[in-house]
Amino acid sequence: MTSVFDRDDILFQVVVNHEEQYSIWPDYKAVPEGWRTVGKSGMKKECLAYIEEVWTDMRPLSLRQKMDGAALTN
Repeated sequence: MTSVFDRDDILFQVVVNHEEQYSIWPDYKAVPEGWRTVGKSGMKKECLAYIEEVWTDMRPLSLRQKMDGAALTN
């Protein structure tokens, strides 16, 4: 059985969680709890290209904040 995430012929939407980590989610399914849409939808390739463009720092938000706080105290 093929996963919906392996398909290139359905619409996806870009979602982000509270740690500012991005993913794609099938447009026809309810967004899981803890995730929200960012207003970008399209074919899988388009959504992944958008994520590559905007998600430039892969560190979770909590780690970035902790590291920024440590840098301020040094």
